Amino acid sequence: MIDIRNLRENSQRYKTACLQKGCKVDIDQILNLDRETLKAKQELQDIATQKNRAGKAIAKIEDANERKQAVQEMGKLKGREKTLTEAIAKLEPELHELLLLVAMPPHPDSPIGRDESDNVEVKRHGEIRQFDFEPKDHILLGMELGIIDVERGVKLSGTRNYVLRGDGAMLHRAVLSLSHDMMVAKGFEPLTIPVLTKEVTFMGTGWFPEGKPQVYQVPEDELFLVGTAEVPVTSLHMGEILDEDELPKRFVAQSLCFRREAGAAGKDTYGLYRIHQFEKVEQVIVCKYDLEEAEKWHQHILQNSEELLQALELPYRVLEICTGDMGTGKYRMYDIETYMPSRQAYCETHSASNFLDFQARRLNLRYRDRDRKVHHCITMNNTVVASPRILIPLIELNQNADGSINIPKTLQPYMQNRKRIV
Repeated sequence: MIDIRNLRENSQRYKTACLQKGCKVDIDQILNLDRETLKAKQELQDIATQKNRAGKAIAKIEDANERKQAVQEMGKLKGREKTLTEAIAKLEPELHELLLLVAMPPHPDSPIGRDESDNVEVKRHGEIRQFDFEPKDHILLGMELGIIDVERGVKLSGTRNYVLRGDGAMLHRAVLSLSHDMMVAKGFEPLTIPVLTKEVTFMGTGWFPEGKPQVYQVPEDELFLVGTAEVPVTSLHMGEILDEDELPKRFVAQSLCFRREAGAAGKDTYGLYRIHQFEKVEQVIVCKYDLEEAEKWHQHILQNSEELLQALELPYRVLEICTGDMGTGKYRMYDIETYMPSRQAYCETHSASNFLDFQARRLNLRYRDRDRKVHHCITMNNTVVASPRILIPLIELNQNADGSINIPKTLQPYMQNRKRIV
């Protein structure tokens, strides 16, 4: 959520941001609602003052008629007070719902664009392997090696499901463990968090209302299954005032993730790229409101993910995401795309997002500085690794002509020191 004071002072900035991000919200309507609400609140405050003054005056009136008239005037004030209170009770939720849809103005250096075709490549790392034999995709390799079982995954749970077996399950666990260990070694606090959380966590992190169709619900308990650990981790200190000396908070959490993939019918139906359930190691930073420091931490979490891919010896590229592709709440965003031979393309495996105070305002996540002043925090997050999506390039780029798969050196200690899957 944006600061409505900034909206009042510079509405054009937010109109431009909404246009750049494709957010359909009427800023003028919000400002009109805001003015109505402020006017009603001011009148309500004036009435309280008048009531207080009248109450004291009535106590001193001796004439019965005069006293009766004063009491009637007090009754009128109370009637108007009730009307205003009801009006405010209606206006505030309407205003709040619209404010949730207002876009965070992007970083000055963010590319201006309409969709993913306008994202800008920042760098590439690693060489794309040139095969001297006809390579197989991860599903064919996985089936032949008995490590991926899509047929039984579909039998159990329907489309976009799978079973990892034997070395497939071990490879999945190995890459998650390596990434988690790397982050803990960097000083990130490990968390084990719930994957069923309250609606307030989704609203607070900006997943709702727009992303609600993608989320599995448990209506009986008023809970929702998370699509990323970002939701509970960023919400961990919601409603709290931290001390500046506690910041930055650096968290890493591994969790199951669930996504409905609503609207993706017929898209990426083959393989392990777009599925309903996966595991992810997520990094989250909560820092003080300082743009220079926030930029430093944003680059830091991006670098962490690059180091993981380098440790896995996977070729990748970094994209800076344009305004039309980054989402409502993000200030600046990078994607990392890892090369996948079967898709003949670099494909998204990581997203690093800086939200400034967008999430913190919705979560009421604040800190008290050394001068005892209270401010909203800045939040940001990035994937460390998501599996089994990352298994696509790991399996395909490390295959041998005989159908075996080489295990990267960094994963071998997690795979009983074996060098190959056969």
